[in-house]
Parts: sequence; structure tokens; C-alpha cells
Amino acid sequence: MGVGISKSSLAGAVAKLGGIGVISGVQIGYDEEDFETNTINANIRALRKHISEAKRISGGGIIGVNFMVAMKNYEEYVKEAIKSGIDIIISGAGLPTKLPSLVKGTNTKIAPIVSTSKAASVILKMWDRKEKTTADLIVVEGPKAGGHLGYNNEELCDIDKIDYDEEFLKILEVAKTYEKKYNTKIPVVAAGGISSSEDVKKYIDLGASGVQVGTRFVATYECDAHENFKMAYVNSTKDDIHIVKSPVGMPGRAIKNKFIKEVKTSKPEIKKCYNCLIPCDPKDTPYCISQALINAVNGDLDNALLFCGSDAYKIDKLSSVEEVINDLVSKL
Repeated sequence: MGVGISKSSLAGAVAKLGGIGVISGVQIGYDEEDFETNTINANIRALRKHISEAKRISGGGIIGVNFMVAMKNYEEYVKEAIKSGIDIIISGAGLPTKLPSLVKGTNTKIAPIVSTSKAASVILKMWDRKEKTTADLIVVEGPKAGGHLGYNNEELCDIDKIDYDEEFLKILEVAKTYEKKYNTKIPVVAAGGISSSEDVKKYIDLGASGVQVGTRFVATYECDAHENFKMAYVNSTKDDIHIVKSPVGMPGRAIKNKFIKEVKTSKPEIKKCYNCLIPCDPKDTPYCISQALINAVNGDLDNALLFCGSDAYKIDKLSSVEEVINDLVSKL
């Protein structure tokens, strides 16, 4: 949901209706006047602004922010979110080893994003041993999610062989171990490819405390993205959705477009390095992911990376956030 796809408008609307509204913390200051020349400060200023605005819109609802561990200046952004009163920080794309120490003494909750029980076990064991604490919530992201995925290309070429449900149940067991130790409830949330009320009911029945949904909320009036981006979802077909190679070496799921076709055979000129991700080297990268995602949120579809979940093609119209939420919970 980044860059800029989920900011204060979408997050505030979701939180107002009882969900957790999540802001994407990646390059959130892309539309600040000094972003090109003063990127970090622009991002910090925008982060502060959008947390405040989302809280205003929500009328006291729960607002979270998602930070990738792979982001440069990760700790600085996390500290600013905490200072701005964020309710929960959700973090993946690496092991969020320092997150408990960063929120210590505050009211901010923490939630790792994992794809396997092994990852869940590693993180919770590490937090237990080093920080004497545990997660407040766990997000289990499956192979049908959009954006960067916690699987390799071979696995994603045949996702039917990935037993996400079995892995989800194993993660529930991992969570129970630390629930007992810390005498607390650790909600486990299902994510990735959840687009219908049947999907929601399935995972609630399986033991999930909730679900994380991204793709359905892109095609809403309240979504912060340009209408061109939203309509790319509405107009997409199943054949348009592909696994693509990200410049940071992780596979991702996106809508095939002119940009995806061109980067397979040529390297777009990188006019500026935004110094945004630890694994990225402008000398080797096939394209600038920040610029491609900024183009997406601004509606320049021919020059954009259009991340999406596996079910984006099922969306056939724009809706309100309220309509989407009502539909998703209709079978509960």
C-alpha cells in the first residue's frame, strides 16, 4: 500500500468504522515540496502530518503505520511515529529486532509480519530473550498478497503448493507459547489474498483474531492514490497479474504494464537515488523502485510499478470504505 496508496484519508476512514487504519510509512513525503532535496525531513514531516490527520478523521479510532525493516533510517521513522502518537507499528521485510526497545515505555503496540512459523518463532524467541517482551499482534502474510512477498520465485510460480492454512495454524501454536509465558492475548491476523466475506469467515473460523486487507481498499473513493491507479485494478484481468522481480531482490506481485515489459529489456535512467532501502545499489538496480511507486500513486501508469494482490482482477468498480467493510463482514 506504499508509496502513498494508504495515507491519512484511507487509514482514517477504516479506523472510523472500527478497523485498524494502517498508513504506509515508505517515502510518505513524496508529495512534499522539498522531497527531492530534503527527503528524510520531508518524510518525517509528512509522517507526523498524516498520523495527526488520520486520527482526526477516525474520531479516536486505532491508527497504525507499516515500516519495512529494510528501510534506511528505519529507527528515526519509528521514533517519529511513536512521538506522533501512533497506536501500533507493523513491521516486516526483515527481522524487526530493535522494535521492542524503540517502543519501550510508550503506549505504542508492535506487530511483526511473518510468512512462516519459523520466522514467527525466531522473532518471538529473540524478543523474549533480549527484551523480555512479546508481540502485541502478529500478521501472517500469505503468498497471494501484493507488493513484496516473503517467498522465493519458485514457490510463487506454483502457490497452490504452499499450504498457507497449515502454516497459519502452526503460527497460532507459536503465539500460544508466548501468550502463556506473558499471560496475555496475542491476536494473530491472516493476510494476503483475502478479498471476500467467505475468505474472512474462513480465517476467523480457523482461529484468526482478524484479517488484514489491502487490495479491496485500493479501489475505494477514500484511497489516497490517483484514480488512474484505482482504475488499473478495476480494469485488470487475471492474466494481467504477474510475479515481478523487485530491484531489492525480492519477488512481488503487480499488474503487467508498459513499464514491466520495458524493464525486462532495458534499464530506465535513474536520475536520482532516494537512498531509501538498505539492499538497493543504484549501480546495479534495474530501476528506481521509489520513482516507479511514486509514478504509480500519481497515476503515471506507463512508468509505474503497480503492486496488487492476487484478487485485484475481481474488483469491477469503485466503492466506499464502508461498503467494502460491510461486504467483508457480511458472512460473520
